[in-house]
Amino acid sequence: MPSPLRNGDTPLPAGAGGPPHRHQGRHFLSSVSEHKIRRLIALILLLRLAAFCFSLSAAIFMSTNSSRSPASPSWLHFHPFRFVFAANGIVAAYSLFEMGASIWEILKGATLLPESLQLWFDFSHDQVFAYILLSAEAAGLTEAQGKACAGAAESGGFCLQSYISVGLGFAGFAFLALSTLLSAYRVASYIITGSPFHF
Repeated sequence: MPSPLRNGDTPLPAGAGGPPHRHQGRHFLSSVSEHKIRRLIALILLLRLAAFCFSLSAAIFMSTNSSRSPASPSWLHFHPFRFVFAANGIVAAYSLFEMGASIWEILKGATLLPESLQLWFDFSHDQVFAYILLSAEAAGLTEAQGKACAGAAESGGFCLQSYISVGLGFAGFAFLALSTLLSAYRVASYIITGSPFHF
């Protein structure tokens, strides 16, 4: 007659009640996994928040980078700076949406969209927007180091604010890139195990 004990189980004294102990162990493991999942989602939320703050700040700095004097340079006169503003604005709006999705997942225990759709949506958009933001900041930096600040003596404040905007945009890209890594982990885990979290 085969033994009713599972691999790794130890026999318990008579009357000790084996099944309840196993149920308690499973409940404990489930609680630990749920706690880890919430911590990981909270980390994703913090990265989204950081990307939102830096990208929004970069867009604001760039959009206010002009002088009242008609002869003074303005960010609107340079296409790369327009690209910087647009890219950071898009990333800020996207990050705000993703923050809402993360908060929903923490509170409801489920994704805002159907799970597979949400995972692929996050992963693909993280990649696309990270590439766009990096391209915009690189173009903005090149422009700031080139003709936009050719007359630095006359437009020192304009150049400084341009550099600040680009620097904030690079910081936003860094946090978006970290979010992309976690999105990739969730997609890979979902493909391999059927769950976006594998612990």
